[in-house]
Amino acid sequence: MDKVLKRRILLGVTGGIAAYKAAELARLLQKNNVEVQVAMTEAGTKFVTPATFQALTGKPVITNQWDASFANNMAHIELSRGVEAIVIAPATADFMAKVANGLADDLLSTVCIARNCPLLVAPAMNREMWDNPATQRNVATLRTDGIAVLGPAAGDQACGETGMGRMLEPEELLQSILAFLAPKSLAGKKVLITAGPTFEAIDTVRGITNLSSGRMGYALAEAAASLGADVTLVSGPTSLSAPHGAHFVYVTSAAEMFNAVKSHVAGTDLFFGVAAVADYTPVQPSNRKLKKSAEPLDLKLKPTEDILAYVAQIPGGPFCVGFAAESENLAGYAQAKRAKKKIPMIVANLVQHTIGKEENEVTIYDDAGAHTLSRAPKSQIAHGILAHAIRLFEARSPGATVTPIKQAS
Repeated sequence: MDKVLKRRILLGVTGGIAAYKAAELARLLQKNNVEVQVAMTEAGTKFVTPATFQALTGKPVITNQWDASFANNMAHIELSRGVEAIVIAPATADFMAKVANGLADDLLSTVCIARNCPLLVAPAMNREMWDNPATQRNVATLRTDGIAVLGPAAGDQACGETGMGRMLEPEELLQSILAFLAPKSLAGKKVLITAGPTFEAIDTVRGITNLSSGRMGYALAEAAASLGADVTLVSGPTSLSAPHGAHFVYVTSAAEMFNAVKSHVAGTDLFFGVAAVADYTPVQPSNRKLKKSAEPLDLKLKPTEDILAYVAQIPGGPFCVGFAAESENLAGYAQAKRAKKKIPMIVANLVQHTIGKEENEVTIYDDAGAHTLSRAPKSQIAHGILAHAIRLFEARSPGATVTPIKQAS
């Protein structure tokens, strides 16, 4: 598997209490293959020390406009060269006013004025400061100048008040930054994804389900949206929030998921069957709660519809990617499933390595063999899976068929 190219950003930290969130943001960015260089205003160093960011990034933190380690003492020029974006988090009202009006009286504001790359700002301030007409004029100017404004959000503030002005949480900023940096290789494409478990009712309170957090499918939805795709996510019951940038369809049972897929599959370019769909469902669920007794309970079950197989056999249908969660014999079972479903690509993992965890390690099987994605956050694994699928999708000629593979013995 080709290595994912590392991205590079400059993270600017200004003087606000939300600076503590920037430390977590720096950590999350690096976990997602983004190299981070930090520059701070003098006020920013009063909230979080440069030593914290140096420990997190492994790079010296730049605070001095006259830093002699840069060629010709021009830190304000060099810092924006070679990075794909500058992200200011937190961005105070004062700092945004400087940038909006072209003022450059310290290192970070001078870097922003002298930059040759995109600039993103994450506002963080008291609600009255945010609502101040001058701040709103400055924000409007930033947007007119092509600067991305991420947030803010409403909520409790350090001053004890509540309202707009709270900086977005690190995970929210991470997703926005990754989406901004990602090449839009799926622009104009429709992607349909199933995720999570299904719940097959036995009675009004009991049912059959599979262990699945839904995180992998949700991560794929966010990653596909960040690549410019029109994403529809059909999800069974999970505790996760609807992914940013995706059309969200909530279902409960396998039958509901099947119907939702049939309703949305038309015109789809890529289909990812990530959901842990129950293989069986009760023939006749009870419309009341069954009472416990000393007698055995016999349940008659019937197979659920095979959603992936249905999509894979649609004439001229989408490029299909299946998922296999196994407890043993990963290669044999995954390749057998790929052959049975007649799909070009399947992603396989061992359940003991992934269920309920934030990280995953997978093996992709296609006509060319096996390709491993080493253990990493599921958000990063999702981008690796998409990169592989896109290469195969783009290489597929009209009317191409899947090369047969041998069934596992």
